Amino acid sequence: MAEASVFDVRVALPDSSITARAKTLLGFEERYTKVRNQLRLLLSANELEAWSKKHYGTKIPLVDLVKDQYPLVIFHGDVGTGKTAMAEAISNRLVAESKVEDSELFKLSSRVRGTGAVGEMGGLISDAFAEIGKSCGKTRRAVLIVDEADSLGASRSQQHSHHEDKVAVNTLIQSIDELRKYGGRVVVFFCTNRIDALDPAILRRAALVEEFSRPDDAQRKALFEGDLDALGLKSSEIATLVSATAPQKNAPGWTYSDIRTRLYPAALALAFPDHKLKYEHISSVLSTMKPSPVLA
Repeated sequence: MAEASVFDVRVALPDSSITARAKTLLGFEERYTKVRNQLRLLLSANELEAWSKKHYGTKIPLVDLVKDQYPLVIFHGDVGTGKTAMAEAISNRLVAESKVEDSELFKLSSRVRGTGAVGEMGGLISDAFAEIGKSCGKTRRAVLIVDEADSLGASRSQQHSHHEDKVAVNTLIQSIDELRKYGGRVVVFFCTNRIDALDPAILRRAALVEEFSRPDDAQRKALFEGDLDALGLKSSEIATLVSATAPQKNAPGWTYSDIRTRLYPAALALAFPDHKLKYEHISSVLSTMKPSPVLA
C-alpha cells in the first residue's frame, strides 16, 4: 500500500480555477497588494542587486540584509473569514505575475503530525520541506499553505507541550530558516484561528502578519449584492439581509463561510427544483440558522 502523502493538495500554478475564485473574494486586491509589496524585495532579489549596482556601483550591504527576510506570511482570525482562500488566491497571482512555469502550491496535511512515534513528526516536517525544495528546483517557485498552523507551531513554553511537539516546532523553525536560500522562490502562508498559541519565534519570523475579521455591514452588503445579483432583490431586501447577519445581542456577526457555505445552500434547497430562488427562501433560513460561534 502506498504511503500517504503529508500534503492534502498539490496544484500546478497558476491555476485557472483559483483565478476565478479570486474574483469572488472581497478585499482580494487590497490584501494581494499588501502581501506583494511586503515580499517584493524578497521576490525580486536579483533585481535588487542589479538596482544596487546601477545606483551605487556595487552591491551594498543592505541588499543582503533584505534578502535575509523570512518568506513567511501569517493570516489569523476567526473561522470562516477566508484566510485559506485568500492565501491560495494570493499565491496564484504571485506565481502568475512572476511568469515562472511548473510552479506548485502545496497544502500541508494533518498527517504530518504522525502517529506519535518518537521523532516521527519532526521527520515528516523535514520530509515535507525537502519535497517542496525538490519541486522548486533551481528556477521554479513553490508556495506552502499550512492550515491550523497553531497545531503544528504551538508555543514551546506551553505547560502541556510534549517533548515531541517541542522538537517538531524546532524542526519547523529550522525549515523556515532554510527557505531563505531559495531567494524568495518559496513562500509559506500560516493560517490560524489562534495566533496567541503560535510560538514567538515563528511570529518573529513573519514578514507580514495580517488579521482577518468577520465582514462588517458594508462588506456583507457587497457580498449579497454580488452573489445574489441574478435574483433582482430590492435594496430594502438586501438591507434586511445585512441587518439579519449583523452581530446581535447574543450572537456574533456572520462569517463569509456562514453565508456562502451554509445560508445559500440551505435557501437553494428550499427552491430547487421547482422554483426560482427568492428572498423569502433566504429569509426563512435566516430565521432559524445561527452564525458559527467565535472560537475562544
